Amino acid sequence: MAASPFLALPGAVDIADVGVAAHYGNPLSEQRALADGRAIVDLSDRAVLTITGPDRLSWLNSLTSQSLLGLAPGESTETLLLDVTGRLEHAVRIVDDGETLWMLVDSAEAEGLLAWLTSMRFMLRVELADRTADLATIGTIGDPALPIAAPNGVPLIWHDPWRAVTPGGHQYARGEHPGASWTWSERLVPRDALGSIAARVTAGEFPVAGTLAADALRIAAWRPRFATEVDEKTIPHELDWLRTAVHLTKGCYRGQETVAKVHNLGHPPRRLVMLHLDGSEGVHPERGAVVTNDGKEVGTITSSALHYELGPIALAVVKRSTPADATLVVDADGTAVAAAQEIVVPPEAGAEAHVPRLPRLGAVTRQPRA
Repeated sequence: MAASPFLALPGAVDIADVGVAAHYGNPLSEQRALADGRAIVDLSDRAVLTITGPDRLSWLNSLTSQSLLGLAPGESTETLLLDVTGRLEHAVRIVDDGETLWMLVDSAEAEGLLAWLTSMRFMLRVELADRTADLATIGTIGDPALPIAAPNGVPLIWHDPWRAVTPGGHQYARGEHPGASWTWSERLVPRDALGSIAARVTAGEFPVAGTLAADALRIAAWRPRFATEVDEKTIPHELDWLRTAVHLTKGCYRGQETVAKVHNLGHPPRRLVMLHLDGSEGVHPERGAVVTNDGKEVGTITSSALHYELGPIALAVVKRSTPADATLVVDADGTAVAAAQEIVVPPEAGAEAHVPRLPRLGAVTRQPRA
């Protein structure tokens, strides 16, 4: 891909050399503008894949965790591709326009996902394509006037379903959920229109925010992302991803047995927490920073940010056995940073079938003496 025109805007800094700006000089002001619904975020480094053909919905429905059979044109959802043990392999954001199913994924996922889906076509009436060269993604919390692609008459806008539990899903988080106010959307625009959109930013039509601003607001909404929260052991329950990406009563798909067993009979071995970090040392833990309790390693940081209202925050995945009321410590490049937990997935998550425990085989029940 050619360099994004947004990188030519004043102050643009591409920290990770991924092809889009992490910020434009003032991440906190960019957060405010984004949270207010005024700013847009250049996500043109992300990939866009398509599935066409009359079997596209039923085929992908049989392979992944979400129920897709009744997906209406323009409706947004997300689905997970799991391995046979229920571990996460891909997370896919989906919108269908009645003719084509559009899949929005992180660029690192695209090649592997496309290759695996191609290998599973068999005799079904589906065709797959990579449309990343044609379409670019713009993220926003508002509703800016952008040239949205609509090749089949339906605007290609993915509205994040994280605001509420979707039909067939389940939420482990208790009480008021910060995702209720999360109105994030991702809009597909013609890639050759990025230059004119950047020019409108320069003209002051709307502000622009970097990916750091988007990440900070995502963390505050407890919203998991495949590129950051997922490792080789992750199952959906650990991230509370059953609330929007898993349908618990749909038909069979790869990994479903693990999803059902953990949800109904067991507990996820790890759990997602949001951490409020002590900012007095002025250090910022990176992804992968070790989290400890009483000197013992209990997990790792998956995402971290400086929030414009909450201060230093992070998402972390910790062992289920970690006490919910414990003040944890994060190793930020050799500096110990205290971290207060905000519980996302509680330690008791799972075991929703409430199956009574049976007496141990061979145990003798003794009657109390008179």
